[in-house]
Amino acid sequence: MKVEKICQVAIVGAGYMAGEHIRAFQDIPGVNISGIHSRTRVRAEQIAAQFGIVKVCGSIEELYHLTEADLVVVTVPELEMNGVSRACFKYPWVALLEKPAGYNYADAREIESAARAEHRRVFVALNRRHYSSTQVVIKDLRELSGPRFIRVEDQEDQIRALEAGQPRLVVDNWMYANSIHVVDYFLMMGRGKITAVEPIVPWVPDVPHFVAAKITFDSGDVGLYEAVWNRPGPWAVTVSTPEKRWEMRPLEQAAYQEAGQRKMVGVEPHPWDVKFKPGLRLQAEKAVAATRGEANDLPTLQESLDAMRLVRDIYKRQ
Repeated sequence: MKVEKICQVAIVGAGYMAGEHIRAFQDIPGVNISGIHSRTRVRAEQIAAQFGIVKVCGSIEELYHLTEADLVVVTVPELEMNGVSRACFKYPWVALLEKPAGYNYADAREIESAARAEHRRVFVALNRRHYSSTQVVIKDLRELSGPRFIRVEDQEDQIRALEAGQPRLVVDNWMYANSIHVVDYFLMMGRGKITAVEPIVPWVPDVPHFVAAKITFDSGDVGLYEAVWNRPGPWAVTVSTPEKRWEMRPLEQAAYQEAGQRKMVGVEPHPWDVKFKPGLRLQAEKAVAATRGEANDLPTLQESLDAMRLVRDIYKRQ
């Protein structure tokens, strides 16, 4: 009987998301959180005590050498991701970066180039891809024919982001920091290559009220992106095919309407998405599979850059 080697996981960062990732990974048999590093050592020590992590390290170099980790999970703020990820790329562990991997498109390109130069395997924690709702919809779409109409509704609030203490540079690029969560659904659900991104209501930085854009795929699929800024609104995704229409509102819940019917039929979320922050438990399992060289569909750093590029093309902002 083959016995799997214990997967050693190291954590960089000690904020809220670090704790959520740790909870998810610790639920997987054969996984050990072997160390943590944060620029705020006292916070790292608190997280280590909370989750029973033995090694609290003073640097990324020390984290790698003391843990001999197979996987490093990087959970640092947007403006730190470039420097911290580059420090991690010096070592041959698999890396899972919290999103966004870069505070704007140019920053994301630098991170992707650095990973490529070091020949590292790097993935990005686009956890909404791993929602049980998203998984159900994508699985069903594979069985449905005909062109798709994908509508994504976004809501962003720069005023509240500033009030919450987000840095001005991040807030000025808030479409990258936050809209990427929903813009990525076009890449999940649209087939083929994007051939055109046409602004319908262009982004006006001085008056950021409404944004709308049409996205065309060479498969015949069409996307419509709508965003409201600094006012209430939902995050929602709908995708229509000749046979069935799926709706995710909120994104954690999926319901469908069949052709000729008016009733929406809801789908129960997976228990993991109730017990853990949605998407993180399945995402953690896929990250472990990646470290073991097993098949997985964890989004790569290149795929994350594709989503950042789509944000750039919608907002015409570098």
